[in-house]
Amino acid sequence: MYRIFLVEDDRGIAEAIAAQTALWDMETFCVKDFRNVMAEFSACAPQLVLLDISLPFYDGYHWCREIRSVSKVPVIFISSAADNMNIVMAMNMGADDFIAKPFDQSVLMAKIHALLRRTYDFGASMPVLEHRGALLNTGDGSLTYAGEKIELTKNEYRILLALMQSKGRTVSRERLMELLWESDEFVDDNTLTVNVNRLRKKLDAAGLRDFIITKHGVGYLVE
Repeated sequence: MYRIFLVEDDRGIAEAIAAQTALWDMETFCVKDFRNVMAEFSACAPQLVLLDISLPFYDGYHWCREIRSVSKVPVIFISSAADNMNIVMAMNMGADDFIAKPFDQSVLMAKIHALLRRTYDFGASMPVLEHRGALLNTGDGSLTYAGEKIELTKNEYRILLALMQSKGRTVSRERLMELLWESDEFVDDNTLTVNVNRLRKKLDAAGLRDFIITKHGVGYLVE
């Protein structure tokens, strides 16, 4: 089942699209908090995004840039602001298509199906994990916060991935060492501490202080 992420503040339009996509065995997630669209985007991990231009707080162009900074998921703009300037701007921001409101539901579904076929015949989506505004792209192993990319080593990425996948739960030191080196039999316990400390320094420098919490004698977590 494909997941559609819908950023549309007109409840009537959002409900109509959700009902139509359900007929095609697709699940549509409608944004509820227009201040924190990226948190809901990462929780949804969609295969396609439908995005209006005129939205509360930040416009669709802003959210298209944010999505494009962490994901190659296909994006279709749906907007009544369908003049040439807005269409060109949407495409320059990274959109894959533009549908003018009002639109026929059959046209919308045809465009969605065509884009899904083109995209997932040639490549998979890149799920994104989010915590405190930090976005970890599991497709390319990158971390983005406040629009800035934080460079991670392979081990730092694996540590952060394990912690963010288990958000709110402590991950033991033994488990982290198994993930990094497949077995903790020949690993110096201090090596993990060094990797975690280096990762913390990068997060602190980016403004993510106290992102990783130590549970002494047990392990680490993010919450």
